[in-house]
Amino acid sequence: MPRVREIEVFRLVLPYARRPESILVRLVDYGGMDGWGEVVDADPKVWAALEEGLARALIGVDWEHPDELGVVPGGSAADMACWDLWTKMRGVPLSHALGGNRTSLIATARIGGDRNLESLVARVNRLVCAGYAHVTLDVHPDWDIEPLRAVRHAYPALGIGVDARGVYTDIEALEALDAYNLSSIERPFASLADHADLQERVAAPVLLDVSSVTELDEAITASAGRALLLRPAALGSLREVRRAHDHAVSAGWEIACAGGQGTGLARAATVAAASLPGCDLPCDVAEPPRSAQIVTPPVGASGGVVAVPLTQSGLGHTIDEVRVRRLAKESYTTR
Repeated sequence: MPRVREIEVFRLVLPYARRPESILVRLVDYGGMDGWGEVVDADPKVWAALEEGLARALIGVDWEHPDELGVVPGGSAADMACWDLWTKMRGVPLSHALGGNRTSLIATARIGGDRNLESLVARVNRLVCAGYAHVTLDVHPDWDIEPLRAVRHAYPALGIGVDARGVYTDIEALEALDAYNLSSIERPFASLADHADLQERVAAPVLLDVSSVTELDEAITASAGRALLLRPAALGSLREVRRAHDHAVSAGWEIACAGGQGTGLARAATVAAASLPGCDLPCDVAEPPRSAQIVTPPVGASGGVVAVPLTQSGLGHTIDEVRVRRLAKESYTTR
């Protein structure tokens, strides 16, 4: 039975791009075993919620399973840490505890920000040569048909998805993309009605991003797609991740898992979720910045494939605590 005696919380500034922040939570039980969790680019309210409520919710409290704790203050970082601690105590990988049965995952590589067709095809070529069998192209109304045509012409057998990032208003423009044998059309519109209209017109599954099981159920009822973008951080807890997965599978929807950049911890939880049966679309955990990772082995793809860690319990990675403390902008400990 887990019983937390100490909590450490870290705010990290990550050494890449616009220097995003991650919040890490470390729980230590009375036997000295620990569990880690992460939330990437957290709302400032998350830090306050952790300071004000996490110790009261966990320190000295007996619990048999993370689901018993309900909504833990601090959201997905604290919830992940509870699952990591619980699975370590039982000596099982997180993927198995969630019900996963895969040993490896097909990865997608996202490609955006390239407005030159020759450069775009060259980038895809490098990914194909590295072993990737699937890419996801960012598209928008004045950059969609031409790049898709160029990539499909160069690689007729390559798996290709498109991410529209909710910026389209013209259904016909997206309908035209369906001619290029897409694996999915991700986040095309802002409204469920438009998603449903598009799904009736195209063979590719419309891939929806939701922030709750309620939103997913509304989308299923509206026939607004045929695939779920499952993002553990957006759903707040791994319990809700499993519920969303089960609802999508029951509705006959496909599932693609995606995780934030961060230090590797949040992506490790995404890998565990992606091992669930039903998560058949390529997952987006392929290219985390290695310079920011605090886990060994690093989370990422090799030859276009992501290994599901099964030799270690919990999240399946060793945490570099020295690096965590070096990157920490702010931290506190509660006992």
